[in-house]
Amino acid sequence: MIRNRKLEILTAAAIVAFVILFLVVSAQPGHEFTGSDDVGSQMVSQLTGHPLDSFRPLIPQYVPPSPEIESTLFALQAAIGGILVGWIFGYWRGVSRQKP
Repeated sequence: MIRNRKLEILTAAAIVAFVILFLVVSAQPGHEFTGSDDVGSQMVSQLTGHPLDSFRPLIPQYVPPSPEIESTLFALQAAIGGILVGWIFGYWRGVSRQKP
């Protein structure tokens, strides 16, 4: 029991340290957040020599009518994924506790 408590405290301290490090690094002037989609698109554009505007997806993409709807759909997707992952881990834990 004591070993678990030490591990929990160590994990919490590591999370706090990473958050502080992230905030310090990201607070530098001129620092801009870019997603992997932006960086990947720019790299493909550089490698192929075609501008990003000439790209046409094979499958039509849904474009939400407002940024609020886009962020809501993203949050909904994250919530469904979190519930699914939590259910799977809970199931595994229940199965392991039933074994003699």
